[in-house]
Amino acid sequence: MSLKEQLQQAVKTAMRAGDKDRLGTLRMAMAAIKQREVDERITLDDAAVLALLEKMLKQRRDAEGQYRDAGRDDLADKEAQEITVISEFLPEPLSEAELNQIIDQVINDTDASGPAAMGQVMGALKPLIQGRADMRAVSALVKARLSS
Repeated sequence: MSLKEQLQQAVKTAMRAGDKDRLGTLRMAMAAIKQREVDERITLDDAAVLALLEKMLKQRRDAEGQYRDAGRDDLADKEAQEITVISEFLPEPLSEAELNQIIDQVINDTDASGPAAMGQVMGALKPLIQGRADMRAVSALVKARLSS
């Protein structure tokens, strides 16, 4: 079952259960998918849906932090709930050891050295770890390895 189909099934389940908060988040995700499909006149595959969910997750995390800084815990809690729901549809995150192993492998495979090779390494890494690691943290790890 594709990721999009899983989301559609979750919408139906949330409707039957009467879970309005979960349903709202799932409908928002489905609306974003549909909007992109209509705008670009394509049908999104799992990789594109995954990228869209990651983007939504990043937006929610940023908003949650801003709300907490502003003392709006009610809105921050709503964002945290949305983060929980969206996260259910992302793949299992990589452990630190697994992530380091993949980074080392890609650096060796690409014969990358020095900070100038950062883009090449990140380009090769992204399809391998998309949805399974925070790309900002990965970028920092790669930069540290290429600088030394």
